[in-house]
Amino acid sequence: MGAGRTGGRWIEQWDPEDEVFWKQTGEKTARRNLIYSVLSEHIGFSIWSVWSVMVLFMGPQYGIDPAGKFFLIATATLVGAFVRIPYTFAVARFGGRNWTVFSALLLLVPTAAAFAVMEPGTSYGTFLLVAALTGVGGGNFASSMTNINAFFPLRKKGWALGLNAGGGNIGVPVVQLVGLLVIGTAGAAHPRILLGAYIPLVLVAAVLAAVKMDNLAPVKNDTGAVKESVRQAHTWIMAFLYIGTFGSFIGYSFAFGLVLQTQFGRTPLQAASLTFIGPLLGSLIRPVGGWLADRFGGARITLGTFAAMAVATGVVILASVRESLPVFLVGFIALFILSGLGNGSTYKMIPGIFQNQALARGMAGEAADAYGRRLSGASMGMIGAVGALGGLGINLVFREAFLSSGSGTGAFVTFLGFYAVCCLVTWAVYLRRPAPSRVVASNTEAEPQLSTV
Repeated sequence: MGAGRTGGRWIEQWDPEDEVFWKQTGEKTARRNLIYSVLSEHIGFSIWSVWSVMVLFMGPQYGIDPAGKFFLIATATLVGAFVRIPYTFAVARFGGRNWTVFSALLLLVPTAAAFAVMEPGTSYGTFLLVAALTGVGGGNFASSMTNINAFFPLRKKGWALGLNAGGGNIGVPVVQLVGLLVIGTAGAAHPRILLGAYIPLVLVAAVLAAVKMDNLAPVKNDTGAVKESVRQAHTWIMAFLYIGTFGSFIGYSFAFGLVLQTQFGRTPLQAASLTFIGPLLGSLIRPVGGWLADRFGGARITLGTFAAMAVATGVVILASVRESLPVFLVGFIALFILSGLGNGSTYKMIPGIFQNQALARGMAGEAADAYGRRLSGASMGMIGAVGALGGLGINLVFREAFLSSGSGTGAFVTFLGFYAVCCLVTWAVYLRRPAPSRVVASNTEAEPQLSTV
């Protein structure tokens, strides 16, 4: 057994593209691993986003102003973005099952720490440190997606990855619903009830992963592919666009309740009763974005999504200026739904981009498919990490807006400008038609501009 091949169940041979193998044993094994991977990732997202709920419990007795609260949740977002990079490579190094068990147990650290310090009188520096610890939950997405990607054949990856991502994303509204339940029953003075409820759930996720999941021996870290993907302009272009989709989703998820409290004077219970709706709808609709991208082209759906997000942001700006909560809710929830659609369409673009690039270089058939799989797999971890930084940006912009004016209007104007830039980049790189002689024909994605990169 090689390095890392201890303490877990290893499958030495795995070929999901072999239809006989897939029907006889592969599909059953892959689905089982998918179920428990989703559970662990779901809990990870809940712990990562728990400070979006904790700040609702932090009344005047905590002595922290809205800007300080935005910085708390921004800290959790920042750490969650950066740990996605090592988590991406951990699966191949230690095994998907082994790493899922370890990463689940690691969630006990921030949960127990928050349980210990969550009371008035705790220093702001201590809260910052504990919020940073919750960032490890953000890494679970990267390792889970890498692991599940290896289990499924190419024809099933879209469905499997969409289900895996959506099931994980739902951890955000679920922890917010639990927070609503606690505030509605025990009151805003009892945040430890929520934290205490998650400690046994973390243990259950780790035990089930240990008993039910497997490690795939054929999964290896391809350092050459990683280096090549870093040099690819498309990796960074797609990372930028993912900032606009996933960065918006996670940033708004963390900030929504705090904006309702700060700008519209909602009580903790009132804010909690509304906070979960947007993240829930955005999570559920993510697979629809992938399906629409399959049918109409990822770039077209992504462009349409960004254009619609700009319109929704305009509605939010109008509502913010007029202090209309109903209109604000309509616009903000629309942003969640659209960011969920965009999450699905942008991720779906990535394999098509690199496969088209292979075709532009004269590859064909299996060689082009293999190149696309290799580069898209290597780039996804980086794209996911950079995209999550969008959540940091959103919360820092909100912090500055409330510090300077006491309103989030300036922040939304900034976001509107950013979505306009995303529209321009998507159109210019992936939809603008070059000269006919430079067009690459491909039925995987309507992206003729790819041949020029």
